[in-house]
Amino acid sequence: MLDVKDLEVIFTRGVERVHAVRGISFRVEKGESYGIVGESGSGKSTVLRAICGLAPTSGGEIAFDGNPLPAPRDAAFYRRVQMVFQDPYASLHPRHTVDSVLSEPLAIQGFDDRENRIERALEEVGLGQGFRFRYPHQLSGGQRQRVAVARALILEPEILLLDEPTSALDASIQAEVLNLLDRLRAERGLTYILVSHDLAVVSHMCERLLVMQHGQAVEELARNALRARAAQTDYTRRLLQASVGYSRKDAA
Repeated sequence: MLDVKDLEVIFTRGVERVHAVRGISFRVEKGESYGIVGESGSGKSTVLRAICGLAPTSGGEIAFDGNPLPAPRDAAFYRRVQMVFQDPYASLHPRHTVDSVLSEPLAIQGFDDRENRIERALEEVGLGQGFRFRYPHQLSGGQRQRVAVARALILEPEILLLDEPTSALDASIQAEVLNLLDRLRAERGLTYILVSHDLAVVSHMCERLLVMQHGQAVEELARNALRARAAQTDYTRRLLQASVGYSRKDAA
């Protein structure tokens, strides 16, 4: 469904050049949940931004349903592909109510029946109508991220790009949002591309994953290989070891 070939992203500021993504390639099938993992600065979030047109593509090709994506992305693309950002405190306009946040994409795309769509979107993410006219400062972090998920889903897209969707949330709230995303994917047959530094999150959510370091692909793993800790490269093995965390034996 989505095919990324030899993707290059270079940022320039004056004479300074940052080669953020270096020749990344992967394919995501319809209905699959695909993970991209790596340390901070590895380029994983930039890959998502390049897919949705928020980062410049300096080389390579991104194809959707076999067709190269236009630059800039058109309205038809955003009707089918939506993104959920990392920080629920920054991704919602502080002076817009939840109703305004959900109404805007419907107006842009020319959807009718907005009233029912907003009500249904809020119910699907477990908020209900009592939240409709609240402002972001009246919501918890988990509630804000549910609104962000509702905003992404209200256009009934086929693909969700998830950029660390739970990293800014408390551990207990993370589980709620991940379970919500899991349920919605099963109910709607959605395709996910999930970026995370947390291997436990990726193992829970994704069938396959790509490991990145310094803008490059290190290796691709299936979920079973990840859970069996059957990595092929030293870098992935170190990531797996780091994900285990502190133990008394390590400190001895």
